[in-house]
This record gives sequence, C-alpha cells and structure tokens, in this order.
Amino acid sequence: MTSVQQAPRYTPLRERHEALGAAFTDFGGWQMPVRYTSDLAEHHAVREAAGLFDISHMAEFEITGAGAATYLDYALAGRLSALAEGKAKYSLLLTERGGIVDDVIVYRLQEDAFLIISNAGNRDAVRAALTERATGFDVTVADVSDDYALLAVQGPRAEEIASAVEGITEVSIPWAEQKYYAWASARYHGEPLFIARTGYTGEDGFELLVRSADAPALWDAVLAAGEPHGIVPAGLAARDTLRLEAGMPLYGHELSLETAPAQAGLGRVVVADKASFVGKDAPALAADARMLIGLAAEGRRAGRAGYPVVIDDGTIVGEITSGALSPTLGHPIAMAFVDPAVSDGATPLFLDVRGTRIPAVVTDLPFYRRKK
Repeated sequence: MTSVQQAPRYTPLRERHEALGAAFTDFGGWQMPVRYTSDLAEHHAVREAAGLFDISHMAEFEITGAGAATYLDYALAGRLSALAEGKAKYSLLLTERGGIVDDVIVYRLQEDAFLIISNAGNRDAVRAALTERATGFDVTVADVSDDYALLAVQGPRAEEIASAVEGITEVSIPWAEQKYYAWASARYHGEPLFIARTGYTGEDGFELLVRSADAPALWDAVLAAGEPHGIVPAGLAARDTLRLEAGMPLYGHELSLETAPAQAGLGRVVVADKASFVGKDAPALAADARMLIGLAAEGRRAGRAGYPVVIDDGTIVGEITSGALSPTLGHPIAMAFVDPAVSDGATPLFLDVRGTRIPAVVTDLPFYRRKK
C-alpha cells in the first residue's frame, strides 16, 4: 500500500518570511521559519529588546454553551470553572491513565465561552479528545484554527512596541494595565483582535490573534512599530533556547502520552479533588518513575535531547530531553528525566556528550528569570 504524504502547510505569513530570507523547517507538518539571520542574534534580541514570532501553526478551539465551564472541569486537569472572565490559565489534557495529550492555555472569554490554544502537532488529538468528552454536556466544541493567525511580540520592549502599532484601536484595557495571563479585546483596522499577555520565552510580551487575512498587514505594522526599539523577526530556533532557559516544557520532549504531570513538575496543575475529570483514576506514580530536573554544566559543550545522563561509574541514570549552550547564561543547560534516587543533586551527575562526560549539577527551574 502506498502512503499518502500530506503537502506541507504554510501560515498566512509565508511570503513575509520568504522576503525576509527565512530558513524553514518542518514542525508538525508545517513549514515554519527556524531563523532569519542567526539563532543567537534573534535570541539576544528577545532578551534585550523584542522579537516577533509567527506562531500561526498553533491550534485554537472555541468552547461555548451553558455547560462550558463544567465541561472543561471534566475535560481538563484544572478547575476552569474558577477562572475569571478576562483571565487565562495553563492546563493539561490528560488520558484516562494520566498521560499528557497536550498542554494548553485556556482563556475565559465570557461566562459560557472559552478559548483554548494548543500545540500545532497535537491539533487532531486535542480536537478528538475535546469532542469525545463533550458527550452529555451542553457545550459546543469548534476548531477555529484555520480562521486565525497568531503573532507573538516578546521582550522587554514589547509593551512599547505593541502600544505603538498603527491600526490597533478600541483596546479594552490600556496596554500598561493588562496583566500577565489575561487578555484584552481590540480592533485591527476595524476587525476583531484578541490580545493575550502570555508567551513562551520567559519575557514580557503579547500574543495577537487576528483573522488570517489580516495577519500580513499586522506583521508589517508590528515590525514598523518595533524598528526604533530593536525588534527583529525571530524563528523557532531562538524560541526553543528561550523557552529552555525559562524552564518551559515542550511537548514531545518533556511531555508525552507516557509522562505523568508529577514527573514533569506539573503536579500542581492537576486539581485532584474535583469530583470527576479524565485522568482522575490514573494509576499512582511508580516509585521508580523518572523525574524531570534541570542541569547546569561548565564549559561550552552542551548535551542534546536523547543524550544519556550518567553517574561516576558510567551507569545511565537518565536522559536529556532538551539541552543547549545557553545564549543568555553562557554555559550548558539541560532538562532531563532521571531516576528518583539521583534527582536531589546529592549524587554527582554527568552529561554524556558523545562519549565525553561533562560534570553537571542539579539546578532549580527556570534557569533564567526576567527582571520585573
């Protein structure tokens, strides 16, 4: 049997990326810009000024109906019924056995209306799970991913830049008063614009959800507003080192169907005392289940995803899930799942970098925390 290979997908900003000289990479079936100039330059721009990311490959779902809040309490790990209108919350979509289908951000739009943004590569799985779990609830689940584009302005100058974008009007909450993990409404040349003060870089910033047709003009307008402030377009490579420094998990690396939230340090996300939710009856975590830790090393050689973590006699006690030479900190950092017996830092650990042992110490996450 011949398999049918799906054509790669592009966001509405493809022409903008090509005009900027972006290199592309496959990400969940999407051709996404991985860099425009250099990974380091884009990373440092976000830490020191601002970067503009195209994250239109992310998936969006609208949950509406009188039973929406009750339904989300059942469908997700958190207590979304307690989320105030105008606020956002990080949550998890679990399997019956407690594995992670995806990590998502939920925005409460109105009393009976929510927006969920999930990872691009898990769109089908999230849609299937949300739809299946809606049975018996007075709720409608709508996949609106193809209707919108999503831009992220991230960095210490993000507020100055976003507030100066030409064409954005009717902002419901003044830019400076918008809170972290909250959202505001606005218009972009008369069309609806959703503004969320969220992000995936460890910096201040805004995510702008706009109609797909309006995305190219908004992209141009943000770059124009940000030019005096040092904004640069930034690709997935910079986004990955930024989120690693910020200690944020990435699905497929730190999170998976086989990973329990507690293993990944996300036990707090699960509200176990809810009456019922998918994953509530998951088996208890095995005593020998590997735990996610942060590791920091000296020198310039970084461990990468899949590299072993070993102890002095060479015994493998874990595996790196994400690793890089931190552009901001100047030394190697990594997240890794390790045996619980060595997760407290009392046992000397080493990154096995292609046969060379690099001493590493257990470090609290995040590796980097922005100054407020």
